[in-house]
Amino acid sequence: MRLLTFVLLGAAALGLIFLPEILQEVFPLGYPDVISTAGERHGVDWALIAAIIHVESGFSPGVVSKKGAVGLMQIMPDTADWIGARLGERVSREDLFDPQVNIHLGTYYLRYLLDRFASEQAALAAYNGGPANVTRWLEEGIWDGSYENAQSIPFAETRSYVRKVSMMRRLYKFMYPQGIQELEH
Repeated sequence: MRLLTFVLLGAAALGLIFLPEILQEVFPLGYPDVISTAGERHGVDWALIAAIIHVESGFSPGVVSKKGAVGLMQIMPDTADWIGARLGERVSREDLFDPQVNIHLGTYYLRYLLDRFASEQAALAAYNGGPANVTRWLEEGIWDGSYENAQSIPFAETRSYVRKVSMMRRLYKFMYPQGIQELEH
């Protein structure tokens, strides 16, 4: 009986040791060099960028939503125009299919929202549900901007989005505890 317990504990320990590598196979991380560069350029955690890309597009650069959001970070062409004007860059809809352009613009916009809202969860809600909606929810006391009270977010899709992105960010941090620099090509 002692031998069986020892073997089972050893197997469990080995499973925990290799769990990050197993999860990396289940949840592959694309474009690590582009994500890392955009994160450093705009002061945004790489794991948050990766989590948004995972939830928004599953790392598929050609995705277009029913509402017209484009690419990895699902940027609306009007939002891309706004970002481009702020950055002094001309951005076409076709540019949004380029992973480097999309991640750069999406990360810039995320940084803008993180600076605008008091919590990361409110910024994520704004990324998905729109800054005007989130501002109204916060001002009217509908939601306090916290993860713990995310069930108060009026839009089911946005409620789910905040939870999924937050969970995926934690998972990426667990899978890559040293960061993603070693994955860069």
